[in-house]
This record gives sequence, structure tokens and C-alpha cells, in this order.
Amino acid sequence: MFDKYIENLKDEIVQETQKLIQIPSVISSSDNTSKPFGENINKALEHTLELGERLGFRTKNIDGYCGYIEFGEGEELVGIVGHLDVVPEGENWTYPPFSGKISDNNIYGRGAIDDKGPVISSLYAMKTIMDNCKVNKRVRLILGLNEENSWKCINYYKQHEEIPSIGFSPDADFPCIYAEKSILTSYLEMDYSNFLDEDIVISNIDCNNNALNVVPKICNCILKINTDKFSMNDFINTIKQIKEKYDYEIDIYKIDNKQLKLTSYGVQAHSAHPDLGVNAISRLIILLNDIFKAYKIDTELFDFFKKCIGTQYYGENLGIEFEDESGKLTLNVGRLSLEDATLKIGMNLRVPIHTPITDIENSFTEHLDSYTNVIYKTTNHMPYLYISKDDYLIRTLCNIYNEETNSNLEPIAIGGATFARAFPNCVSFGANLPGHKDMCHQTDEFISIDNLMLACKIYTRAIYELSDCN
Repeated sequence: MFDKYIENLKDEIVQETQKLIQIPSVISSSDNTSKPFGENINKALEHTLELGERLGFRTKNIDGYCGYIEFGEGEELVGIVGHLDVVPEGENWTYPPFSGKISDNNIYGRGAIDDKGPVISSLYAMKTIMDNCKVNKRVRLILGLNEENSWKCINYYKQHEEIPSIGFSPDADFPCIYAEKSILTSYLEMDYSNFLDEDIVISNIDCNNNALNVVPKICNCILKINTDKFSMNDFINTIKQIKEKYDYEIDIYKIDNKQLKLTSYGVQAHSAHPDLGVNAISRLIILLNDIFKAYKIDTELFDFFKKCIGTQYYGENLGIEFEDESGKLTLNVGRLSLEDATLKIGMNLRVPIHTPITDIENSFTEHLDSYTNVIYKTTNHMPYLYISKDDYLIRTLCNIYNEETNSNLEPIAIGGATFARAFPNCVSFGANLPGHKDMCHQTDEFISIDNLMLACKIYTRAIYELSDCN
């Protein structure tokens, strides 16, 4: 019904997606209370709100924490919940990560699929309905700015603004998401102060500011020799011999006669799909454990890690192989740090909806029983989302997708966390298509122009159905 109108907007939709990608909206520190997530994220918000105004919508900047773009009249509010912040770009992109480069009918750039392309697609779906129909509800595109971190933006929204009565988030997969796993943020910690006089010590760790919800692509560690018992060349030869046991890409750089640098390389991926990546931190920890053992230095944190976690993604070695209709438990090691003489390993776990969090915590505690210098901490737990497959919203959105694509697919469960779980009666809906590789958080992230346009048509149908158009 609206396809021709949307196709006439194609060039504009593509160009606006490029422009938004070109703003490097990664979170940064800020002393400006009106820009709590940093200058670049604020630029992305102001840019998108200005676009909304030019297209004829009502807009609001909510104290720099978030914003919205709205049209329609009526008491009931339909919400579309997306985000403008992105994870750090990573390294080794084919095209600059904030260029919005078009190649082979794809738009490349950080945020292309997560979540800038889908946000622009949703905005132009709103325009299509606004220009061609009379709606009996208000339709609001809510723009989050802190989704990749602590969700302060959406929590601020909930404290100050109206809650939608129904809606969707264009931040996952089609055909429709009925369940999202719970998420557990946990740390393993060890006091390192008693190791500073050992023959070999860690003096610095740098994992390129990797986010916990990203499989790390690179991690650097500087080791220092505190003794004259052996030379740097002997030390390097020992490390090379140990490294031969593993098929790991880890480089060794001599800094001077007392220091060397180890650089571990992996493949970036979203922590909801750690099997799609290669974890640079996990590999480095395993190598470090063997290095310290070769010099009779018992680093309990690394020993525990190698025995009970290793390079596994599903918790097999911890005895926590939980699985249900929402999938398997997954574990991503996203952070390794040495601060204030404390070694810390940060983990992001995606937990099946029927698995009690206490079962995970108890498993760690039991396996740590023989380690005196390692502690386990849970720092954050995000509850799961579950809506029956027979629910009106699930059935409506899934049917729209199937009709638009001539498919017959059932709603699915995911390990990702979207803003859908921030509101009642809200689910995630697209924009990644079934059978397509999920490029979220990956190097060379992209969205195909065909899929961008298809998503716009699907979202237009969804807004038409949910807003009771005449």
C-alpha cells in the first residue's frame, strides 16, 4: 500500500543513514550536565531531532539523556524505542568505521545495523504514515543514548516521560522476538599486591577499552623482569616455546632489557554470539598462566580461569551448561585489568530465561572453593523478557513480517538485550533478517540498502496496524 511512497524516499533514507553513521557516537566522559554521555553522542541526538523537525514531527530533547520524535493525536501512545550510541569501532576495518561508505549496495559503519540504520528506517516509516493516513494514537520514536552501557538514558526517560502502552524496538531480528535472555555482569578478582616482588610481574594491561558486551579483538600486556637470574632473550625464548602449544595469534615485542609486550589478537563479535568471534583476552590469560607457572609463580586467578573457563563460550568447564527454549547460556570475557594492585576479569553472561541466577553464582562459588586469593562478584543483573507467542503484539508483528516477505516464520528468542525489556507490552522487531549474518558489534558492520528499505516497509505496516489508522 505504501511501497511506492517509500521507494521515492530511498535516496533520502540512504543519505540520512550515512550522515548519522558519520557521527562517532561512542560514550565519553563529560562534565557538561546537558551532555551526560559526551559531545559526540549529544551531536547524534541533536542531529536526529533536527531531522525529525525538518520532516514535520514534534520533538523533545530530554535533558540530554534521551529524546523523542512524535506525531499523531490521542490518549494512547505507541512507542518505537531505538538508540543512537554505538560501541567503540575496533580495528582493521575495510572502510573507515564512521564513514558511512557505500560498497556493493551495503552501507558500512559502526551503528549501521545497531541501531542507526533501523532508527532512520523507523523514522521514515513514521513519515510515511503521517503523510498518508490519519492515526488515532500518538506514535513516538524514543531515542536512547546509553544503550551499550548502563541504560541510564532509558531509566531517565521512564522517570520523566510517558510510558508507551504498546510498541517495539528495531534493535534485533525479524520476524519478531518473544524472549530475551537475562544478562549477568560478573567479575573475578585477585589481590595482586603480594606479587609485585616476584621475578616476573604484570606492569600494565590494555584491552583497548573493550566493552563487556563485545568479544575483544585485541589485548595488550606488559611484563617486567625483576631479577638477574635470566636474560630477556631467555625469557622471550621460554614464551615462544610455551606459545607453540597453542594456535593463538599473540605477538611478542621486546621493549627493553627488562620489559616486553604481549599483544593478543581475536575476532570481534557481539557477546550474545561469542561463538562468532575469537576472544583475545581469553587466549592471553591462558598464555600468561603458563608463563607464570614456568617460573613457579602461582597466579590463582589465571589458574582458575584456565581450568574452569578457558576459551569455552557455554560454561562447560564450570558445569553450568544451562539451556532451554531461549537457547544456551553463553559467557563472554570482555575485560581484563590491573588497577590499584587488583587483577580483574570482567564477564558478560547471557542466561536462559528459566535458569535462576543463583545457580550461576553457586557454580562459581563451588569451583572457587579451593582458591584462597580469588573472589567472584555479581555487579549487575538484567532480568529476562518473555511474552507468549500467542500474545496480540507478537502475532501481529510476526504476521506483518511474514506477509511482507512471503514467509511463514515463528517468533524467536535471542541472547541480546534490547530496550524492549524496558517497557511493558514491547518487543524487539528487526531489523536483521533471518539467514543474514548478524554484523552487530563486528568489524565492517553494515546494513544492506535493500534490507534498510525492506525494514522501512515492514515498520510502516507495523505503525499502521498498532496506531489504528483510518
